[in-house]
Amino acid sequence: MRASFELIAKNGFEGLRTRDVADRVGVNIATLHYYFPTKESLIRAVLDQAMTRFRSTLTPHGSPADQLRNHLRAVRKLLIEEPELKAVMAELALRSARDRSIAAIMAEMYDSWHRAMRGLLRRAVKEGGLRPELDSDGVAALIVATLTASTLPTLSGAPRTNQAMRQLERWLGIDGSKPRAGTSSN
Repeated sequence: MRASFELIAKNGFEGLRTRDVADRVGVNIATLHYYFPTKESLIRAVLDQAMTRFRSTLTPHGSPADQLRNHLRAVRKLLIEEPELKAVMAELALRSARDRSIAAIMAEMYDSWHRAMRGLLRRAVKEGGLRPELDSDGVAALIVATLTASTLPTLSGAPRTNQAMRQLERWLGIDGSKPRAGTSSN
């Protein structure tokens, strides 16, 4: 799985060859196919690994609004510190536009991430950390879309990405610049 991840990051999806993966990890192709019978199963494993990294940024400490702010900032930091992760996510997102099986795998991942964000947003609203009129489902979609767009090569290094993330935090009221509803400034 790690070898596949590295090959996608270095050579793109088209550069991922199961024979190269087998050679890199020192197994024969039959052994690799025993564990990963299709290229799609290998991609699913790579995406699971990537999502494990993203899930690691969701910490259960603090209020739901604090957790959301920390998640947004931690994902940005993760994408800077692990450029391979950014490259793999961008490559798979771009490939999904032309490959239905990759699109299905990506849709599952996005749906899971969306549900996690929606739940966090609903808890933040319930506890008074976010405005009650926010549509948790729509905001979750906006967060996932913004973070996904930040992996794309044309946007990933651009100042617009940081600008968009800062604005999203301000719009949600989680940027730390002012007390949120139901909290004091002390």
